[in-house]
Amino acid sequence: MWIIFGVIAIVATFINLYMYKAGKDYKLAMAIGLSFTALTLCSEYSLVSQWVKVEDWAALLDVVPGMERALWFLTIVSILLNIAPILLELKGKK
Repeated sequence: MWIIFGVIAIVATFINLYMYKAGKDYKLAMAIGLSFTALTLCSEYSLVSQWVKVEDWAALLDVVPGMERALWFLTIVSILLNIAPILLELKGKK
């Protein structure tokens, strides 16, 4: 499920950037992108929680260390890309 949420977050982020570049209202796409980023993180956390419940320590040891770095990086990139239009508008008003 986290893959689906992640793909939707990426698509919404690109729609956000496209709408900003086209001069249209981008705020709904920005909210969708950030919301699906949060849902991706929650879904990944649920997956890890399931592995803990069934005591699948091998899965935890194999996946969690790499996924932690990837999720941090991708979340930061998502936030920066989604708020970039707002920052560019603020810069343009100065």
